[in-house]
Amino acid sequence: MPLFESVLVAGRGEIAVRIVRTLRRLGIRSVAVYSDADASAPHARAADEAVRLGPAPAADSYLRADAVVQAALLTGAQAVHPGYGFLSESPVLAGACADAGIVFVGPRTRALEIMGDKIAAREHVAAHGVPVIPGRSGADLDETQLADAAASLGFPLLIKPSAGGGGKGMQIVRDRRDLPEALASARRVARAAFGDDALLLERLIERPRHIEVQVLGDAHGTLIHLGERECTLQRRHQKVIEEAPSPLVDAALRERLGDAALRVAASVDYEGAGTVEFLVSADAPDEFFFIEMNTRLQVEHAVTELVTGIDLVEQQLRIAAGEPLPSAVHDARSSGHAIEARIYAEDPRRGFLPSTGTVGRWRAPRGEGVRVDAGIESGADVPAFYDPMVAKIIAHGVDRTQALERLDSALAETILLGIETNIPALRALLADPAVHAGELDTGLIERQAPLPDPTPSVTTLERAASAWIAARAQSTHAVDASPLWRERGGWRLDGEIGVAVGFDTGRGEAHVRVTPGRAVDAHGAEILIAGDDVWIHADGEALRLTPIDRRAASARQRTPRDRAATGTYGELRAPMPGIVTSVHVADGARVDEGGRIVTIEAMKMEHPVSASHAGIVRLRVGQGARVGRDEIVATLVAPEEPDGSGRVRVRDEEASDGV
Repeated sequence: MPLFESVLVAGRGEIAVRIVRTLRRLGIRSVAVYSDADASAPHARAADEAVRLGPAPAADSYLRADAVVQAALLTGAQAVHPGYGFLSESPVLAGACADAGIVFVGPRTRALEIMGDKIAAREHVAAHGVPVIPGRSGADLDETQLADAAASLGFPLLIKPSAGGGGKGMQIVRDRRDLPEALASARRVARAAFGDDALLLERLIERPRHIEVQVLGDAHGTLIHLGERECTLQRRHQKVIEEAPSPLVDAALRERLGDAALRVAASVDYEGAGTVEFLVSADAPDEFFFIEMNTRLQVEHAVTELVTGIDLVEQQLRIAAGEPLPSAVHDARSSGHAIEARIYAEDPRRGFLPSTGTVGRWRAPRGEGVRVDAGIESGADVPAFYDPMVAKIIAHGVDRTQALERLDSALAETILLGIETNIPALRALLADPAVHAGELDTGLIERQAPLPDPTPSVTTLERAASAWIAARAQSTHAVDASPLWRERGGWRLDGEIGVAVGFDTGRGEAHVRVTPGRAVDAHGAEILIAGDDVWIHADGEALRLTPIDRRAASARQRTPRDRAATGTYGELRAPMPGIVTSVHVADGARVDEGGRIVTIEAMKMEHPVSASHAGIVRLRVGQGARVGRDEIVATLVAPEEPDGSGRVRVRDEEASDGV
């Protein structure tokens, strides 16, 4: 007989798919929830039933505890598994479930309330003898008082939203002059992501390592830990690669960390799966500090599952049903090494900005010791409203060296075309000598050299060009041997030696000649034609190539002349698709070089658009506007000399452009 007959999963993406997998194995009926943006998402179709929560914004759907509980009641679900993110650590959802007679698959409300607030949590664990980082609560402080508190702590310091996690809203401040903007940004992100803009200030520990301990507690008073995970490799406070066990931690430190984690969990009578996170100084490994306790399943739980053989989702369900922890969990021992890489929809060659769109082709890697948790499939949309993580690739080996090799091979075999991803950056990170040596700290990624520009081989270009020509011929229903250069797009036939095709690689141009109709060996390559782009995966790398036609080439040559004629010498474009959350200047205002014009938010990330030159701003968007990647949000007009009245005149033709 199953633990529950029906369980609702209150999340989305890869974690919802992963939870459904365990529910199906246990014979439990699964219910998914979705927003309008996820109506056809894989997680909604993976479950036995799916219920709409509301519109695309998370605040109107996934963050509505009332809608989640109503969906559970509507479908007869006996329990709600919160996954991670959204309401996974919400005492409001836990309380609403209890009021409705539904089991919340997580700890009791007291643990959620104490550990869900970073300020309350640090004060609580400090009272129980667990070391914490020197800091100051900002829950009841205004901006002036926060500035004074920051000055007393000293710089550099870290600003953290009190609610939530995942690095969202965190700001490093090294100079007091940067504090006001950092506080404002942290509050905006915290309010949007967690509905709570209370902040915490902490002394910044340089070169730290991020170590966390997995704990399990049942309703019968039993608490155990399953060892540690190393989550030091982070970018902008977001974990990128995690592993278990940590290459830093020896048996003595493991025992101390485990004891501290169990002390934290026991202090709130913890039930369920949770993680206690610590900062360990890279320079003094014997010194560690409590960061927070995540009262939920962690993204990186898979590495613990692979080294212990324990299904943590199953244990969450059994604990929620009132069962004691079984002897198999008590006796679990770590075996081998596991490493996980998070695949994000972001462009590493554009500052890791979010990348949204449609997944044209997805094929997960296979192989011994390789596990894939994914929330995407071919044809799935990646919306701008949610976290950019779309999949996780996890590798297990007999030791760390084998796990690293297997993970790199798996990433090289991963086919994901149609959106930009961080896979090239992940492979570059895995190849770093410091990573191989286990000499890590949270700033390692920021110190890495930028990724080199893509350099497609001649063979890759020939494959892409042949596929593009064939697609064009098919789209125009070509039935004869008429030259392709006569069709739209401006292909040029050069004598008898073939068609010359040019591509924009994103960092320059590349050219190749191919003969229409001649077969090109595409063995080992995966090719996707999507709109104006050719996506190709070859030699372990995915490339996005945009064919250059006569019109595009003419536009490139004409742009400098147009700008000289109109006085427009700065088109400010959206670096990513998203929503304009702030407009910092008025239309027609004069700005200095570097001045902020607008701020765009996508996938829980803010990005300011700043003036490339001093000039007069002509806004093209307003606050709340939805913009696409490379869409013009403002232009800068070159000011003329003062006209004698103290005013600055601008050119008439630009002054009336777009306003």
